[in-house]
Amino acid sequence: MRVLSVVGNRPQFVKSAPLSLALRKAGIDEVAVHTGQHWDRELSQVFFDELALPEPAYRLDLRTADPEAMAPAIREAVERERPDWVLVYGDTNSTLAGARAAHDTPVAHVEAGLRSFDPGMPEERNRIEVDWLAALLLCPDERSAEQLAREGVAGRREVVGDVMRDALDLFAPLGERVEHPFPRPYAVLTIHRAANTEPERLRRIVDALAAAEQRFVFPVHPRTRHVLDEHAVPVPPNVQMIEPLGYLEMLALVRGASRVVTDSGGLQKEAYWLGIPCVTLRPSTEWVETVEAGANTLLDPDDEAQLGRLGTVLTNARFPTRAPQLYGDGRAAERVAAALYA
Repeated sequence: MRVLSVVGNRPQFVKSAPLSLALRKAGIDEVAVHTGQHWDRELSQVFFDELALPEPAYRLDLRTADPEAMAPAIREAVERERPDWVLVYGDTNSTLAGARAAHDTPVAHVEAGLRSFDPGMPEERNRIEVDWLAALLLCPDERSAEQLAREGVAGRREVVGDVMRDALDLFAPLGERVEHPFPRPYAVLTIHRAANTEPERLRRIVDALAAAEQRFVFPVHPRTRHVLDEHAVPVPPNVQMIEPLGYLEMLALVRGASRVVTDSGGLQKEAYWLGIPCVTLRPSTEWVETVEAGANTLLDPDDEAQLGRLGTVLTNARFPTRAPQLYGDGRAAERVAAALYA
């Protein structure tokens, strides 16, 4: 069996690591396509280096987030390799481009069935379209599988767990060896989604950070840094900006944090698995179980009253003492491999 895996951004490189190992162990030949959606070294090559990922067979180096620009080159790889499956991850534009480019080759979608129910999010629109294109829907939990059933999505559903949990379990021992020069306590801050990097919204978020009685360590995404610089948004002294981190460094930074403030989907889960209270700067989340468990609080950056509560929420945040196990047991990758054979 041959699988063509499409990756293009930071979270997908992390997710692909345990799955590549599981595919190899199951005797499945994997051909990786890197679209180049993330091309900065700090968001791309560093993950291949530190996680020992196999070099992609195809480095498209397109340096674009436009799925229409990605699809033709992915389609050429599909036609050349003639895989049994095209494997796509999550909800990015690379995910959408890979699913569209597959044509007659069946698509397997990792993280199928997730919904934030926010149609304004590009990621939400991507998830829905990819789920409808996929023949195999690899769900992280029962809720996502039930959502697909309610929508009448036709593909075969398999609840496998979350491959990011696999990655955390795989690389946590290495992350424990990484030390940071940041004295505790600190909160980890990440802001990268397009909606939150609109200049006025980003300015409101920064003002709320300035008012919070917390010290933040802020690995700055290139998109966010560009907006901060171009629009002269002043970053307060309680926010320490640093360059983007690789996965192991980021894992160590989060493990040492007292709180996480983010708009990332993956970091909400990692904070949960590491037992760190999280505040998500979004009006909704696809990882709703973390909110229901009391480990994650949503604050809408467009709601001044909510955003104004950031400092209070952070001060009062506690991780629940009896948090349920969420999104699998760290064996999702082997279940994905088995599902491809079924």
